[in-house]
Order: sequence, then C-alpha cells, then structure tokens
Amino acid sequence: MNRRSLVALMSAVGLVAGVAVSSAQQEKKETGKKTAEKKMEMPKPGPEVKKLGYFVGSWKSEADIKENTMGMPAGKMTETAKCEWFHGGYSVVCHSTGTSPMGTMHALGILGYGMEDKKYTYYGVDNSGHSELAMGSNDGKTWTYTGDEKMGGKTIHGRYTMVEESPTAYTFKYETSEDGQKWNTMMEGKATKAGAKAAEGEKKEEK
Repeated sequence: MNRRSLVALMSAVGLVAGVAVSSAQQEKKETGKKTAEKKMEMPKPGPEVKKLGYFVGSWKSEADIKENTMGMPAGKMTETAKCEWFHGGYSVVCHSTGTSPMGTMHALGILGYGMEDKKYTYYGVDNSGHSELAMGSNDGKTWTYTGDEKMGGKTIHGRYTMVEESPTAYTFKYETSEDGQKWNTMMEGKATKAGAKAAEGEKKEEK
C-alpha cells in the first residue's frame, strides 16, 4: 500500500468515525428531547385524589343547628349542592344554596389534596363574607377536616366530620372548641345524593 492509498484509507476511516459520532450525538439529542418531553407531561391524579370522587354529584342535606356560643341562632338548615370535578381532575368544586335561621345561604367550596403535605384541603366562601380554610384526612369511610378561625378576638378550633353511610348518603357533624380538648357539637345532619331514593325504588321494583 502506497502513501496515497494510506491517506485515502485514513480519510475514509475518519469519515466513518465522524458519521458515527455525529449519529450518536443526534441520537443523544433526540433521546434528551424525548426525555424532556416526557418530563413535561401533566401528572395524573393519584388514588388519594380519586377518593374525592365520592362527593361528585348533586346533594341535598338537612341539619339541626344546636344552641351555641358562636352567635349562630339554633334551628333547621337545608341545603342543595352541585359538586363536580375541576379541570385536570385534582379538585372537586361545589356550588350550594340553602336556608338557615340566619336566612338564605350561597356558598362555594373546593375540595382538594395537597401532594406535599399529603393532606386533604378545603377552602370555602359564602355570601355572609365568611371564608374558611381547613386541612383534612380520610380513614376509610370517615372524613375529618380541622381549621382555626378568629371570633371575638379568640381563636376557635373547628372540626367537621363526615361519615359515608352508603355511596349515596353521609352524615356530618360540626364541632367547635376553645382549647382543642373539649368539643361542643354545633351542628349535625345528613346529606343524600339527588335521585338516590328513586334509584332505590327502581331496584325494589326489579326484584
């Protein structure tokens, strides 16, 4: 092999190596791009979030407001609420209207789940100017939300508990405490999913 042939051979080897390196770099770029695209995908709701699906639907509730020291008149309360998933499937938004001893009520509530704290959350506002933020937990069929608020210069602890009796009904109770130890029941009631009674009647007829 003469010098010219050797140069030609080395050039050919260099060209092949260059193409291989270039191809590897391109493949790495494309792989990196795909990885970046994969990382940018919207995360999907986990099983904890999906549990909030229990509350999706239209509900009717009735409750008794007890004698209390919070300044709310005792008496009956009725409410209808429509709850649906917010875009993305991470939160359930509820619009409700009703009546209480204080008059007509309109409220907006948002149920969610905090990924960092691993706790359920609730934020609500109503037409009286009242707003509330509470943190919650779920233990099987029992949901418990707790939060603090100022009343007359004092910090009042609140605890709202819901117990699933069936897929279409749950009982609820709201308690308050000044020291976080002794709790007083302020309200108790039951919520039923709209159409539940009709559906139960249809099942009985089928039998």
